[in-house]
Amino acid sequence: MLAKSYPYYLANKAVFANEDLEVTDKYSGEVATRVALADAAVIDKAIAAADASQEALRKMAPYERQAILNHCVKRFEERFEEMAQALCVEAGKPIKDARGEVGRLIDTFRVAAEESVRMNGEVMNLEVAPRARGYSGMYKRVPIGPCSFISPFNFPLNLAAHKVAPALAVGCPFVLKPASRTPIGALIIGEILAETDLPEGAFSILPCSRDGADLFTTDDRLKLLSFTGSPDVGWDLKARAGKKPVVLELGGNAACIVDEDTSVENGDLNDAIERIIFGAFYQSGQSCIGVQRIMVHESLYEPFKAEFVRKVGELKMGDPKDEETFIGPMISLSEANRLKGWIDEAQQLGGNLLVGGNQDGAMLEATVLENVPANAQLNTEEAFGPAAILSSFSDFDDALAQVNDSKFGLQAGIFTKDIYKIQKAWDELEVGGVVIGDVPSWRVDNMPYGGVKDSGVGREGIKFAMEDMTELRLLVIRDKNR
Repeated sequence: MLAKSYPYYLANKAVFANEDLEVTDKYSGEVATRVALADAAVIDKAIAAADASQEALRKMAPYERQAILNHCVKRFEERFEEMAQALCVEAGKPIKDARGEVGRLIDTFRVAAEESVRMNGEVMNLEVAPRARGYSGMYKRVPIGPCSFISPFNFPLNLAAHKVAPALAVGCPFVLKPASRTPIGALIIGEILAETDLPEGAFSILPCSRDGADLFTTDDRLKLLSFTGSPDVGWDLKARAGKKPVVLELGGNAACIVDEDTSVENGDLNDAIERIIFGAFYQSGQSCIGVQRIMVHESLYEPFKAEFVRKVGELKMGDPKDEETFIGPMISLSEANRLKGWIDEAQQLGGNLLVGGNQDGAMLEATVLENVPANAQLNTEEAFGPAAILSSFSDFDDALAQVNDSKFGLQAGIFTKDIYKIQKAWDELEVGGVVIGDVPSWRVDNMPYGGVKDSGVGREGIKFAMEDMTELRLLVIRDKNR
């Protein structure tokens, strides 16, 4: 399904400069394909091309940009299974999750196409004081200019799409650095963009080493930096980005509360268990909004634990190409070793292993622990793998406080029907989004998405990202006869 080699894209054109980057099959560990790797000189040329193209792209009519996005939707649909299989290989993503991500890629570009013709402004009443009599105002949005995008390994298609699609919708040229472990999805997007009538230089997609990628952050010709990845890297990039705005979508250790009104009799508890298993272990737990901390009311704790542990133990681990596989490999052996070390540490500190915990290379079983101390890394850091911890609570306010007792704040999930508790959670939780009756891992691609604290700054979601990629331009008119 993968080609023997892939180019990078420089100023809209495929360049087979070398085959320096090996991309492995994350399950077998074997080299699956090779990719051209860009150096600093190539990145400089890409930025110069983006800078030179911005006027032509800005002048494209919205319907023309919409046509480009719709072409992408059509081609993604035609190449759906190819893209899913490529994602399964390069990311080790179970094939059902891979197909889901291709679907979200299509959703993201489709919504961007719809929004591309809705970049409206507003007429303002400026007569708010006697000195403003006779003045009226209006504003419109204009493209901010060339954008720098850096996307991560865990959603190689959709998290690139959340940067690329809004940029195309508003008319911003861009340079994109996909993750070196999973560049193929972004390069297929580039292949499809190269089929369109975008102005020369409107996009470049450049796999490169971290050492050679400094210009993505520091170059003043780039007017916005959007980064998705780890907090340590993200905050460092923000510190070095100069005057340009920065959007960061970083990590999390998302919590989920199951309150006492989640009834066993009417199936609510079983529904919560099913959803939390999905939230904690889908795509092998490698999601920044994956459920990591599960807080269950003490009246439900034992029945919840028994059924949850039983069902987690039944999850199939293995080859991600197998239609029945739920747990595939983590992205690398080093990441699996890291998380296994955190699981071992949690046990050494007094945590009780309920299920899982075994490692086979990059494969790590779906793992659940309880009684994990507050200072354990599995509690305080982002697991980013198939591990979750259970705890009980007696008071809802205390559960909210436990959710907030984290340096992260991306999303949280609450299972309750009490409208007053829902409102309180929405008011008091220090997170970017509160999901009621489902897991914090739930997301649709037009909603405002992002976090607070160490989880980042700014918002994704097509309309909201488009606002980040534009700036307001105000027109004031004085009628001297008024």
